Amino acid sequence: MKKAIIGSITAAAVLFSGASPFIAPAQTVEAASYSYKDTAIATGKKLIGVPYKWGGTTTKGFDCSGFIQYIFKKAGKTLPRTTEQMYRVGTSVSKAKLQKGDLVFFQTYKKGPSHVGVYLGNNQFLQASTSKGVTITSLSNSYWKARYIGAKRI
Repeated sequence: MKKAIIGSITAAAVLFSGASPFIAPAQTVEAASYSYKDTAIATGKKLIGVPYKWGGTTTKGFDCSGFIQYIFKKAGKTLPRTTEQMYRVGTSVSKAKLQKGDLVFFQTYKKGPSHVGVYLGNNQFLQASTSKGVTITSLSNSYWKARYIGAKRI
């Protein structure tokens, strides 16, 4: 009887000490999917002011898809190289349901997707602009609003 009481007291002490006999998973799938997007965005924001360069994929100069590919690669996510290829991956998302980290696409100089940026929230996106280099822009800007063609969640 004495052993049973001591065993019960020991079990209760372990149970209520805050120690857990269970090992929690390191991350949920949802948490992991948001962390790489946050990392990509943080990387991109550090590059504001880097000039635009057609075909550019380095910090010496980026084109739009080179910039997006670069920041996501730094966050551990591999994306295709061109805007058109990026438009073919992920899940389509309506403008009303945009979330931070979604890719936003525009039709600029040719039919179909020809420009890409990453959505930041609050109706803003991060992009490599031909005129301003890496910059933050409003989706409400008349130029971009008229050319918006969709978004993808990756």
